[in-house]
Amino acid sequence: MEQRSLGTADFTVPAIGLGCNNLGRPATATESREGTAAVINAALDAGVTFLDNADVYGSDFGVSETLLGEVLGRRRDEALIVTKFGHPLRQAPDIDPSLAPGSRAYVRAAIDGSLTRLRADHVDLYFHHYPDDSTSVTETIGALEELVTAGKIRAYGVSQYPAERIAEARAVADRLGSTAFVSSEDELSLVARAHEADRIPAAEEAGLGFLPFFPLANGLLTGKYSRGSLPKGARLTDIKPEIAETADWDAIEAYRGFCDARGVSMLHATFGWLLARDCVASVIAGATRPEQVASNAAAGASGAWRPTADDLGDLDAIFPG
Repeated sequence: MEQRSLGTADFTVPAIGLGCNNLGRPATATESREGTAAVINAALDAGVTFLDNADVYGSDFGVSETLLGEVLGRRRDEALIVTKFGHPLRQAPDIDPSLAPGSRAYVRAAIDGSLTRLRADHVDLYFHHYPDDSTSVTETIGALEELVTAGKIRAYGVSQYPAERIAEARAVADRLGSTAFVSSEDELSLVARAHEADRIPAAEEAGLGFLPFFPLANGLLTGKYSRGSLPKGARLTDIKPEIAETADWDAIEAYRGFCDARGVSMLHATFGWLLARDCVASVIAGATRPEQVASNAAAGASGAWRPTADDLGDLDAIFPG
């Protein structure tokens, strides 16, 4: 597995990470402890050691973190654990609801809850899940700095922050002398390129590693689906049919032809397009089965397919930004 730097973090990350939003998700193989264990062990075996979680993931608050903590066991030291706090629509049930989700008091309570569920004494990367307009960036970043000093987190980042908030957070971190503000996470794929104009350049300007999520557009870019053919039991068939209904199938078919002409799968070409960017530290991809983990991991291996400059031009023509 290719290893990449993550901003100024004192650790590297694998080119492919595992999104843990499926752990504890109803109607998936990873809803159970056994299914979760199978995927987590397959990930660690394949070098996908960057495990991206959040306190809100799972059927109920904290379920995904709890499952991850249960199955890691003795393999904890093999993993880089990421988790998040402060989702505006699903705050921690055991934290005073009057607290703003970016406030110092909330941050301090949230990390303790996550560490308990994860059965860990620290997490490697801690994200503010969404910006909190009711709390100053100075207060949130200051609280995260305190957690670094306390040894509860090694580094921290922001998720889904607008460009101007990323710049503001960088300025605050610099004023505090921080080297632990290292990353920004947001959606990016060939069919979701809105943030290329603002948030990604802002992350680069701030010296942050960028972590794209939903890289495969809920499976649309895996090659599993085609116009008029949606497999039974698949995500776009049963859970998110609106994605298939509104997809640009002309572009998807052109992309399939692009991949066939180069002898690369759609899945691997999709990861390759993302990993061709210097700012991308690790591509966060979900999985519910070990074979999906293995396939994703192969795309992050040293020597895996990466686009040429001409390829990038062809892809821009198929999927205009």
